[in-house]
Amino acid sequence: MNTALITCLIAGYQWVIILLVVLLLFGGKKIPELMRGVGKGVRAFKEGMNEVDETLNETTKPTTKVVAEKKAEPKDNADAEK
Repeated sequence: MNTALITCLIAGYQWVIILLVVLLLFGGKKIPELMRGVGKGVRAFKEGMNEVDETLNETTKPTTKVVAEKKAEPKDNADAEK
């Protein structure tokens, strides 16, 4: 939501000015290296998020199994005798 707000506040010509300033600051040779580093960072972040999802899925599986077993148990001792 915040990125949508930022992109609405910055017009098209302002993006061109920002890109020119970045080009002047870093130079043409440094920009590919910078983008490569950003790409690696994004990839590492996604891998970390996938690991967290897998860990959460593994920890919740036994819980759902225990809940299913508890539902299968009879509620009263009288039901168990019959």
